Formats: sequence, C-alpha cells, structure tokens
Amino acid sequence: MAKTSETIVIGAGQAGLSTSCLLTSHGREHLVLERGRVAETWRSERWDGFYLNTPNWCHKLPGFHYSGGKPDAFAALPEVIAYLEDYARSFRAPVREGVEVLAVRPEGSGFTVETNEGALTAENVVVAAGAYQRPTPTPLMAAVPSGVMQIHTSQYRRPSQLPDGGVVMVGGGQSGCQIADELIDAGRQVYLAAGRCPWLPRRYRGRELMHWMVETGFADQTVDTLPSPAARLLCNVPVSGNDGGHDCNPRWLARRGATLLGRLEGLDGWKLKIGGRLEESLAIGDEFVAAYRKRVDDYVRAQGIHTADPEPADPRDPISSPSELDLRQAGVSTMIWANGFRPEYRWIEGLELDQQGWPVHQHGVSTQPGLYFVGMHWLHKRKSALFLGVGEDAEYVVERIVERESAVKGGV
Repeated sequence: MAKTSETIVIGAGQAGLSTSCLLTSHGREHLVLERGRVAETWRSERWDGFYLNTPNWCHKLPGFHYSGGKPDAFAALPEVIAYLEDYARSFRAPVREGVEVLAVRPEGSGFTVETNEGALTAENVVVAAGAYQRPTPTPLMAAVPSGVMQIHTSQYRRPSQLPDGGVVMVGGGQSGCQIADELIDAGRQVYLAAGRCPWLPRRYRGRELMHWMVETGFADQTVDTLPSPAARLLCNVPVSGNDGGHDCNPRWLARRGATLLGRLEGLDGWKLKIGGRLEESLAIGDEFVAAYRKRVDDYVRAQGIHTADPEPADPRDPISSPSELDLRQAGVSTMIWANGFRPEYRWIEGLELDQQGWPVHQHGVSTQPGLYFVGMHWLHKRKSALFLGVGEDAEYVVERIVERESAVKGGV
C-alpha cells in the first residue's frame, strides 16, 4: 500500500527546501524526496573551483537570510552546500535522501509518485527538481574525432581531469566563460565559440551588479515581458564570483588569451568548420551592456543618487574568427559543451507542455490541480531560480496549496 502525504516536494535544493520551510511554517504535513543528498545538484554538477555568482547578501531563502560578516563576498562551492545543509537542519526539513522519483501520474484528486523505493501518494506535488534538467543535444557531438575527449560542463570538475592540450569551449554563457577562465589560469590554450549569450559588467559606477539589478527592478522583470517564450532558453549573463568577483565574458577572455570562434557549423574529420557570426555575437553582448548602463544611469539621475561617475565603456576590439580550426594541428585534446540545458518533464504523466518543453503554468501553478513548480528558470521573474528570488515563488505556491487544502477539507 502506498504511503500517503498531503504534499510531496521533489528535490532538496534551494527551491525544494524553501517550499518545505514555508509548508512547515504553515503546519502542513509534507515530505521532500531527493535522489541524492541535500543540495545534490551543487555536489554533483559543479566544478571544484566554482564560486556563486551572486554575493552573500543575496542568500535570502525563507527564514534563513545570510547573517555572516562578509555580505559582499562570493561563496565557494563548499560554502553553498553548507548553507543549504544548515538551512535544512534549521527547520528539520523532512527530507528522504536517496529516493529517486521515476514518474508522477494523476490519481483521483491527487497523485501517485513512483520511486526507486516504491510508490507514494499525495494530494499535492511540488516539482523543485532544478532549473535545468537535460544537456542540450547537438548532432555535432557524433562527428567529433575519437581522439578528442568531449564532456558537458555539468561533467567538468578540474583542469587535471582533462588530457594535456588545448580546449574548445562551445558556448559563452556562465559556465562556459567561468570554466574557460579557470583553464586559462591553468595554462591551457582555450578556443571559445561564443554563441549568442549577452553579458553584464560585474561592477558599474562603483557598485556591484546585483545591487543595481535589484534597485533598478531588473531582477524583478517578469516572464511576460520577454520578447517570446523561447527567450527563457537564453543563457544567464556570464560574470564570475571568483577572486572577489570580476567580469567574465568573451571579450574579457580574449584579452586574457582565449581565441574566439564564430558559430560551429560542422566537422570534417579533424577540421572544425566555423561560421562567420562572431561579430554578431559580440554585438549582442555589447548592446546588452549599453542598455544596462543606460538603465542604471537613468535610475541614478531620476533618484538623485550620488555614485561614482560612469566608467568608460570597455573597448570594442575588432576580433575575427578563423573559418576553420584543425584540431590536430592546434593541439586540441578536449571539447567542452557549454551549450546549455533543456527542460525534461516527460516523467510527469498528462503534463501540458508548451512548444519549448516547459510546463504550462501560471506563477508555478500548473493546469493540473495540485501540481506545482518552483525553482524553474524564469518561472515568474528573472530572479526566480536564484537564492535571491526562489523564496518569493515558493511562498506563492505554498499559499495556493494552503488554499486548496482548506477548500478540500471545508468541502467547498
């Protein structure tokens, strides 16, 4: 007989724990299922030298805001994991570790949750299984010569993991740029296929990026203001929390010694065929930075804020890409795929998905009564998947759960 819970939360990262904390504060019985340990994605899908890209003051999970003495510092990976472990202990989160959810299907007015340890039933299910689920597939992987190691950024741990030689990084988003930076520090020759990811400066007018994102309302931009639903699949802007926080984008990496490439179009044996869209990619980043600087400047003027004068814009150095790269001649031993992730929800039976594969929902409330989502990229706002914003979405979802349970128990 399946064990019944009022609510099952899937995932014990920042989204699942935030939901659990709020359910606990409302006195609602629930269970959190985690395939590994608390903060598993941080443990198993981040590299050793990872630093969080948002400063410590952005640690604002429900009931557990940062209270240390270094609010403007950036947390190393062990500190991120410890923060989430401490959070789970702070309210005795009912987490069952080592329980992998295999399927969720509607059953009557609730759900059956199939796991590696048997079936459970629940009136409500909150999916907090991470902002990203499946590395973006690409047919180019099958064409890479067998003599070249290839891994996804989620599998990368440290430079010594890779064979000696140069590295082609496919993608200029957060992970791609940060890992490229680490590899350059390790003395590797890096070739960066930049893609179409825009970027922002770590600091501007004497203040750190996240301060401006919050104060100008940039972090609170809602998903309905995006130019199209597909825009949710765009990368997070690359910056770095390493070494006290600094810029980390294709132009910055080029000045450090990386060779920038245009769009990868194919492979002919050991020869990488490269399109001529590098200038377009760099222009996207330059324009995004210019729009951000103007937003901050306008805000400063409107509010009468006294800040440092605007720093000169970074030089737009002309950079050209070769039309091909012979991997053997260039001494390339590794290709790292930093081309992002795609949603994966086929394990939820009857779930309505949109054209990009995201669940159809309104602020985390799906079209299936009792099924909710927290922690997705752009769930409701730009900050939805961040430590800074996930609690806000979790609060909204928990309020809907409480309302639903009250209606059910009241016989409405």
